[in-house]
Order: sequence, then C-alpha cells, then structure tokens
Amino acid sequence: MVAISEHDFSEAVDDALDSLPDEIARAIAEANVVILIEEEPPPGENLLGLYEGIPLDRRSVFDGYAQPDRILVFRGPLQRVSRDRDHLVEQIRVTVLHELGHLFGMSEERLHELGWG
Repeated sequence: MVAISEHDFSEAVDDALDSLPDEIARAIAEANVVILIEEEPPPGENLLGLYEGIPLDRRSVFDGYAQPDRILVFRGPLQRVSRDRDHLVEQIRVTVLHELGHLFGMSEERLHELGWG
C-alpha cells in the first residue's frame, strides 16, 4: 500500500486531466460532469472508480435538465493496489481515463483494449 496526502492525490487526478488533448478536455468541460474523489466505494463494491450518468453518445436535446454526471475516483482502493508512488500515479491516470471513457460511451471491452482497464 502506498499512502499519499489528499492534496497529492488530487494533484495526480488533475495531472491526468491536464494530459488530455484540448478537444477532449473541451468536450468534458461542456458535458455537465463533475469529477470527485471519495475515500471508499459503496459497501460491498470492489471499485477504483465509477461513472454515474448518461454517456454523451446517448444524450438528447430532449432530455431536459439533468443533474451533472459524476465520476468518482476512490482513493483508498487505489492506494491499496499500488506498489509505489509512481505506480499509484499511473493507476490514478488509468482510472480517470477509464471513467472518462464511459462518459464517451466506451464499453469495458474497448477500455481494456486501450489499456485503460
């Protein structure tokens, strides 16, 4: 297990987002999505991250007002699965990309093919 401060964890999430191409970052900014860091997933769930919402490829102008989609990144499990700080930072990056992939409508299979699984 690797433990880092909440601040350093948040910075690693921000770094993952900052690494995205401009057009992807712009689409995320326009997507009505919030990215949150939670300490643990819901009880009984074995997750590093979670996307909750309507993927962009299934949205319609007829949907009306909706609460923001949420991407949750779980600090505790990510720290527990990591060998060292560099591995933790990479796992955070992969988790953020994985959950963003769901926002864009990508399947689990496709995310794994891309190495974001």
